[in-house]
Amino acid sequence: MQSKKNVIQRAWGHTVSAFKRFFRWVKRGVFGSKKELATLTAEGTTEKIESPSRLLRQAFFRRKGAVVALIFLALLSLFVFIAPWFLPIDINYTDPLQQNIPPSYTLCSPPRALRKNVKTIDGFSDFTVGVNGEGQLFVWGNTKNRLAGIDVQKTPDTVRNEGVITASAGKDHIAAITKSGKIVCWGDNSCGQFGTERILGSLPMHERIADGVTAEEVVQLVCGYQATALVLADHTAYAWGNTNTVRNLEEFHALADVQKVCFTNSFAIALRTDGSIYVGTEPIFYGAVSLKEGKQADFDRYMLDKRCVDIATDGKCIAVVTEDGDLVVSGAFENGEDILPRLVTGEYFTSVDGGTRHFVGVTNLGNAYAWGHNVYGQCEVFGFYSVGARAYAGSLQTYVATADGRLANKAGLKGYIMGTDGKGRDVFTRIAHGGKTTLTIGAVAVLVSLVIGVLVGCVAGYFGGAIDTLLMRITEIFSSIPFLPFAMLLSQIIKNYSVSESMRLLIIMLILGALSWTGLARMVRGQVLAEREKEFVTAARAMGVREGKIAFRHVLPNVLSVILVSATLDFAGCLLTESSLSYLGFGVQQPRPTWGNMLTGSNSSIVIQNYWWQWLFPALFLSLAVICINVIGDALRDALDPKE
Repeated sequence: MQSKKNVIQRAWGHTVSAFKRFFRWVKRGVFGSKKELATLTAEGTTEKIESPSRLLRQAFFRRKGAVVALIFLALLSLFVFIAPWFLPIDINYTDPLQQNIPPSYTLCSPPRALRKNVKTIDGFSDFTVGVNGEGQLFVWGNTKNRLAGIDVQKTPDTVRNEGVITASAGKDHIAAITKSGKIVCWGDNSCGQFGTERILGSLPMHERIADGVTAEEVVQLVCGYQATALVLADHTAYAWGNTNTVRNLEEFHALADVQKVCFTNSFAIALRTDGSIYVGTEPIFYGAVSLKEGKQADFDRYMLDKRCVDIATDGKCIAVVTEDGDLVVSGAFENGEDILPRLVTGEYFTSVDGGTRHFVGVTNLGNAYAWGHNVYGQCEVFGFYSVGARAYAGSLQTYVATADGRLANKAGLKGYIMGTDGKGRDVFTRIAHGGKTTLTIGAVAVLVSLVIGVLVGCVAGYFGGAIDTLLMRITEIFSSIPFLPFAMLLSQIIKNYSVSESMRLLIIMLILGALSWTGLARMVRGQVLAEREKEFVTAARAMGVREGKIAFRHVLPNVLSVILVSATLDFAGCLLTESSLSYLGFGVQQPRPTWGNMLTGSNSSIVIQNYWWQWLFPALFLSLAVICINVIGDALRDALDPKE
């Protein structure tokens, strides 16, 4: 056992020594020796001798453009390698309600006139609507549908002139009831959201309410995914809109004994006057989680003997407040007891509201709690506000108003610095993670090509003869291979095998590196041919130094600056090659982001004309990285030019 331990210690010591020697070798090749050398001139004075690497640094930093490019590249590298730590990403995450949002930071910014007197706030998608105590209507967030040429912030004249009783926001439309009782809808009507006419696959507004209602009749107005529902004081619910997206909508066309209606992404749900929950003929929810009794296997069975006082829905689940003070959640949270809030003894929820993936509620003690999806901080509204306070949920926002209508707190998604793509994913987050992947692939590919190119070039140039001939013929064979088509062919072959994504990335790195070393090998060979004829090589041979040691420890450090220039320029080339492969669909595959495949989804005229941020920012980051690397490489090449 002791001998085995000694062997391990010696192996570790040799490894550490090898790394130290390699580090000193690179340091001496790049920065030169710390020892200052001097020579005696003909006049009898001494003159300081500057090492080539020191002269290289001085010449490089005299070029202001190269220094600026170096700073930009350093900042860009720090961003793409550090930002992903603070910007978590779920590469499979999509949100159809957050599609194609332009760069903005107003999604959680209600107007000042609403903050002092909130009557209601409602949001289902990327814009939110609010009504104050005077009946003024406000809309904020991403209000423009660029493709359809619609802006929901442009309210109809009737709404502006009369004021409204209540209003609600859907996926792409707004419904409001004016003070005179008119039901007014605006926004997108391509799927019958206005209910004024029958469109293929849509349900029109019921004739009972088509001409309007009185203000006293209105209990609730709610919008969902291309659908709208109205509950009147006689407890009748009326619904209209797209029956393809809301599959049980026709069952709510004139549903009796209803006190509240909510929409998930695909269904309408009603709270009946007897405290039961109606979802139509098709069952929706199965398991459940109770705040009092924990996990339950059957939602319908558990709710049989319970009377509900309030319900709310998010995109895929329901939250129910019962008469006995229980909170029951079914759907996406059915296996997550730990996400439900914990109340003190004697505290219970009096109201609840739902966003896209989170819920918020207020208790009898005036405390507000939010739970569920919290990536954007929409659940961070915990605290006491006032007895009788109300909480409202936007899509990814939460608003809490006191009993007198003053907006006390708001939290959640404020906006997207660089917008979202066609699947509702944050472009800024994907650029950070995609840049990390792109730069990593480029760096590893350059390291692979460096190892192969330097080894082949140094051996061929120093030893010459048959070795040189053999290695150069091999180099010519590799250089004759058409690079991009061959890389595309290999990438396509990889697709036919069930390999992990990490292995796919490694193979792409190796492919790029194994096909891009030939130019570097020729350059190193030429430099080594010139260096091996100098006096220090002859002196080393006369002293009996081994040939391999002379080649790699004495000759190679003298051409390290040239290798550095070539590696810098090759790095830019590898970035473009990887991006080209990903753009063409042969590199890293979606949904894992790279700068190249982010541009793949932007190669249609619709995206280019209407959603400029989806192609501009990836192209800008890629261009900036490549330009900076090329400027640095050109400056290094000029600094090494003896004519300069």
